[in-house]
Order: sequence, then structure tokens, then C-alpha cells
Amino acid sequence: MRVIVLLTDFGHQDAYVGVMHGVIASVSPGAKVIDLCHEVEPQAVADGAFLLAASAPYFPPETVFVAVVDPGVGSERRVLCARTAQGTFLAPDNGLLTDLLRASPPLELVEVRERRFFLSPVSHTFHGRDVFAPVGARLVEGLALSELGPAVTDYVRLDLGAPGLSPEQARGEVRYVDRFGNLITNISSADLPEVLHATLGERVIPGPIRTNYASVAPGEALLIAGSSGFVEVSVCRGSALRVLKTKLGATLELALRREEGS
Repeated sequence: MRVIVLLTDFGHQDAYVGVMHGVIASVSPGAKVIDLCHEVEPQAVADGAFLLAASAPYFPPETVFVAVVDPGVGSERRVLCARTAQGTFLAPDNGLLTDLLRASPPLELVEVRERRFFLSPVSHTFHGRDVFAPVGARLVEGLALSELGPAVTDYVRLDLGAPGLSPEQARGEVRYVDRFGNLITNISSADLPEVLHATLGERVIPGPIRTNYASVAPGEALLIAGSSGFVEVSVCRGSALRVLKTKLGATLELALRREEGS
């Protein structure tokens, strides 16, 4: 099956997403187009990077991902195409591939330069239609990356930082907030020692890491192992974002139980 996955910050109020579907259908009528998400906050490249990397493992490895969160559209920023073990990824060179390529290094990486694969004329403001959609459709039809442009080794990386882990503490930050107000951090929940409590700003959230939202009373904050594989801060039947009055980038510290003899 030929699959194209779309991730953008275009929303659904306007016709942008529908027009991209139309271009893809014109070039590759048999392709299956999956709308991963079009509600990324406008210009929120880091949010798009997180969603792309968290979602890619759940698709067939021959999938073509077209990611357009592109504040620099119309500028000199490059367009990149990367082939990894998790699929083929088309995106602006603005850091949108940071998390993805950290988790799955590129087997092939090129700059997209060949204008014969674009629509003509190319607008200054809608490269999703004129560049990304037609190129993505040709990729799913079997176009080789080498046909798109020269190989590159450098790409823009977001300065996201890495979580810190010691025998007594894990320290990370809020990377993403979902529509329920859950605060998704960059601390992996896999193989984490017992968590005694967490500190988020001035708020102390009791441990341990829970397995369901209903394990505390309504309105209470909790720590949970989220579906994306990271520790989340949530509020039972509420929004942690509103209740805890925090924001993206806020520091979360987990106090861990020291193992005997360590």
C-alpha cells in the first residue's frame, strides 16, 4: 500500500489541507493519504518535531511523511528529504526533523532542489501545495531521493536539551501539551526507578508513576507513563496545564528511590 502521512500547522478552517490532498490525488491517484495532525500550533516547530518522532514508529517503513511547519516559507531555508529505517521524511530544514533523526539516523539525506517536480509557478507562501505535496506524491510513486538533489550531511537541529538522570533524581522539561492539558515531558518512562515525588515549579506531585488517570481523585495531579513512552503530568478529569499554571519548557524533577548499596 502506498501511504502518505501529512503533518502541518494549517488547521482545518481554511482550504490548505484539502488543496494538498488534491495535488497528491492528481500526481498519485492510488495513494492513501493519512492526516496525522493539522492542529500543530502555528509556527511551533518543536511541537511538530515531537509529534513526528512520536508517531512515525506506528506506520509501515515504506511510508512517506510530508511535514510542513514552516515559518521560513519563501526564504532561503532548504527543503530536505530523509530516508530512515522508519520511513521517508520530507520537511523544511528548520529543526522539524530533530527528534526523528536523533531516534532514527538518516540512511540517505538530500536537499530538494529539482524544480521539475514542483508545481509551477511556485508561490512564496504555500510550499505545502507547490513543493511538498507534489514531491511527496512522486516519492510514494517510487521516485529516488537522488533525483531530488544533492546529498547533504548537515541539517538544522533544535536545541532541545537532554534529560538528566542520576541515582536520586531525573530532570527534564515539558516538551508538549496535548488537547487534554497533559504535560508530556522528555523523560523516558521505560526502566525508570521508583518515583517518590515530582517537583514542577512550586508544585509537588506525589509518586509513584501511575498506570491510569483514575488512580487519584478528580482534580488531583498525578504522574503517568504516557502512550508516547514519556512521563506525563496529568490531572484526573482536568487539565494539568490550567490547574498547575505551567508552560512549555518548564522543568520537572523526579525524586527517585536510591537502590540499596548504590
